[in-house]
Amino acid sequence: MGKYEFLEAVAVADCAVAVEGKDLNDLFETAAGALTEVMVDPVTVPATVERLMMLTAPSLDLLLYDWLSELIYVKDSERLVFTRAEVRVREQAPCRLTARLFGGVIDPERTSLRADPKAVTFHQFTLEQGGQGWRARVVIDI
Repeated sequence: MGKYEFLEAVAVADCAVAVEGKDLNDLFETAAGALTEVMVDPVTVPATVERLMMLTAPSLDLLLYDWLSELIYVKDSERLVFTRAEVRVREQAPCRLTARLFGGVIDPERTSLRADPKAVTFHQFTLEQGGQGWRARVVIDI
């Protein structure tokens, strides 16, 4: 799995995160993991739900934006968070994501809640390929 780092100095009222992955699949999986860490303590969410998700977008950066936005939407609409994702990304336009997600329902008795993300923003949003893989910066409105 790739790595992520929360960037305290980038956004005061929001949560900024730098994400790295060895390839696009790894980057999208790692970004989902970082978003989960923002929302809950993952070890307090039993993996009782498995879901398949498919998304398309005209570009990779919009696909990443839509991916994280959809995970926030599912948290808000169904009270589901996913602690693990297996992602496959197709780079050619239209870009396509297929993911198997594993997680569970937010249980107030068991789930250790953290922040409540409202949306992904385009503020300082980047996605780029580097020498060692892919990097992204995402700012999440809390």
